Amino acid sequence: MKHYFLILTLFITTVTCYAQITDNQLILPAKIHNETIIKHQSYICSYNINNKTPNYIAWILTPERVNGKVKRSNKFQGDPNIPKSLRIETSDFSGSGYDRGHMCPAADNRHSSQAMNECFYMTNICPQNHELNSRTWNDLEMQCRNWTKKYKKLYIVSGPVYSGNQHKTIGKRKAMRIQVPEAFFKVILIMGKQPKAVGFIMKNTSVTDSYKKYTVSIDEIERKTGIDFFPALPDNIERKVEAMNKITF
Repeated sequence: MKHYFLILTLFITTVTCYAQITDNQLILPAKIHNETIIKHQSYICSYNINNKTPNYIAWILTPERVNGKVKRSNKFQGDPNIPKSLRIETSDFSGSGYDRGHMCPAADNRHSSQAMNECFYMTNICPQNHELNSRTWNDLEMQCRNWTKKYKKLYIVSGPVYSGNQHKTIGKRKAMRIQVPEAFFKVILIMGKQPKAVGFIMKNTSVTDSYKKYTVSIDEIERKTGIDFFPALPDNIERKVEAMNKITF
């Protein structure tokens, strides 16, 4: 009987802690080096002044965002939250051969004109291979929007993966060279009675096959990026969901 009450107490404690976590606490990774946190209306940016790209972009995807009527902006611009002397502008990508690749996509921000405009800030952009951006990466973005029909709320964090110490750079301004990522990651968490999660890593090359081929555990992405995702979760839940390496949605 004592064993039963101990298990029940642990369960109630876990559920209580779980219920007290706010959305903003849940979506935000742990602090990392070389980051400037910028909170926009519909996403949080951890910006790396050295790389001139985000460390990550975090947002909560809902049907409201997906089903909004705001039209795509297409107006890339420097982020006014970054000092002008350190600010990447859309012209820095001109002639580079790389797309201005959104981490938080425009179609996830159709609920608000402000959100749509802010997702075109260059702090939300990375140099991305065109084939990847327009095919497999885009397919994964569309699938995330499809998942909201069933699960209503997805916690998503996305960003670049840098391997080694030397990276290709783009940009004509010597002091403002933008580092080109070797790959990109996306982690997705779905809460509920049985929380589920999955991660993806895609090389920044002409990837055109199914996004399903690129599933990995969040644990693996943490090892590659040094980012601790979903630290607000109770430890037992965090360990379980971050070990998942297959789509179970």
